[in-house]
Amino acid sequence: MKKEKKHICPVERAGSLDSRIRRWVQSPKKILGPYVKEGMTVLDLGCGPGFFSIEMAYMVGKSGCVIASDLQEGMLQKVRDKIEGTDLQERINLHHCEDERIGVSNPVDFVLAFYMLHEVPLQEALFDELGSILKPTGQMLIVEPPFHVSKSAFGMTIKRSESAGFELVETPKVFFSRTAVLQKG
Repeated sequence: MKKEKKHICPVERAGSLDSRIRRWVQSPKKILGPYVKEGMTVLDLGCGPGFFSIEMAYMVGKSGCVIASDLQEGMLQKVRDKIEGTDLQERINLHHCEDERIGVSNPVDFVLAFYMLHEVPLQEALFDELGSILKPTGQMLIVEPPFHVSKSAFGMTIKRSESAGFELVETPKVFFSRTAVLQKG
C-alpha cells in the first residue's frame, strides 16, 4: 500500500502561526491550563515556531520540561532563537523528529498535537508511538482545524487512536477547532 504524502506547513508561513491575534483567539494559557501543571514533562508535537511551547515552559516551571518536537529544522530554529539567552533554554528541549517517527523515549505527562495530525500520513503508527511514551495517567490534547479536517475525518482520527489503546475523555471548546482529550484506556 502506497502511503499518501501529506502537506506540511512551510517554515515561511511560521509568522502566521505565532501572532498577537492568534494569541488572543487561541490563548495557550486558557487552552492548556486544565492540563499542563508545574513539574510535568510535556511534548509539543509539531511545535512549529513555539506558539504553545513557550507558554508551556512557563506552566511547567523550573522543575518541568517541554520537548518541542518538529519535523522541520527551520521551525526548531525559530524556537531556538526565541529562547536563546533566557531561562527557558533550561526547560525546553528541541527535538528534530524523523519522517515516520517522533523518536522521543522520555516518558511524558502530556502531549499536545495542535493543528498537525492532518499532516501525518501514518496516524496509526504515531498513536502507537505516543502510547509507548505517555505515562499511564497522562493525557493528549488533539486540536484540528475544521477547514482542513472534516467531522468524519476527525472521527476517523479518534477511531485510530482508540485502536492504539486510547480513550476519548472530553472534547473541550477551542475556537474554530475540532478537539479531543485522550488518555490510555
